[in-house]
Amino acid sequence: MSSLPTASGEDALEIGLRRIAASVERVLEALLDGAPAEGEIARPARLVAAMRHGALAGGKRLRPFLTVETARLLGAAEAGALRAGAAVELLHCYSLVHDDLPAMDDDDLRRGRPTVHKAYDEATAILAGDALLTLAFDVLADPATHPSGEVRIGLVRCLARASGLGGMVGGQMLDLAAEGRFETARQSLGKAEIRRLQAMKTGALLAASVEIGARLGGADGATLAVLADYGRALGATFQIADDILDVEADAAQMGKATAKDADRGKGTLIGVLGLDGAKRERDRLSAAAMDALAGFGLEADVLRAAARFAATRKS
Repeated sequence: MSSLPTASGEDALEIGLRRIAASVERVLEALLDGAPAEGEIARPARLVAAMRHGALAGGKRLRPFLTVETARLLGAAEAGALRAGAAVELLHCYSLVHDDLPAMDDDDLRRGRPTVHKAYDEATAILAGDALLTLAFDVLADPATHPSGEVRIGLVRCLARASGLGGMVGGQMLDLAAEGRFETARQSLGKAEIRRLQAMKTGALLAASVEIGARLGGADGATLAVLADYGRALGATFQIADDILDVEADAAQMGKATAKDADRGKGTLIGVLGLDGAKRERDRLSAAAMDALAGFGLEADVLRAAARFAATRKS
């Protein structure tokens, strides 16, 4: 297996995360301006404010980082990659706004601030999520993101498949079913079922973040397949690490409520493998993500470091 990233790789990752997060923040600020875009009639001020509350709350911006860094690896222009990364982040933020609603996870805090439905109200939060979702595809379809219509269609399809019925939304439905929302009792999921649920709910969008960057860089089929292996392993690593943090971290550290998964009977690999077993699986998947990049040279060290970060992060 690949060795862990060197200190320089970790340093480059930290610098890159900060730089790309700041750049993506500027793109999001512009996209969420109150002035109507071409073809729009008006942007209601309360809706814009709620969207900005949900999308401009900071955070690591890991998903757009993966898009921009993968595009850079393959020689794509950063301006278009930042727009595509911002689109991925808009979609991710929509999912958080909706996940926090009382009908879903019923959370009051997100990144240390009141969730959108707490800061505004439930109806506004639903509409803000809807608008963030729609804006994500608007951005990907814009020629400013990439001059080729064929490439833009590929980006839209990739994000739609990762986030919709057979991806993130479908995974959320499986998660609710496992809690017993639609039956008289909670479902007991096996390891394979938990892996599928997590691959859909969390892993699909992380993997799509990598694929979108690869498509911007003109990756051929073989390169897309290699980077897809990396993205899937990284996404699985991230979700297991998140489950472990829900057990081990405190709310101040995470910026949201913790220790909720077990109470709700959510299907996690901790429940099947135990905490120590889940940590071993997390580390195995992180190493598998790094191994997937074996065909790349030092230029992929930051992506290798991202795989390690997914396993060792503290929030």
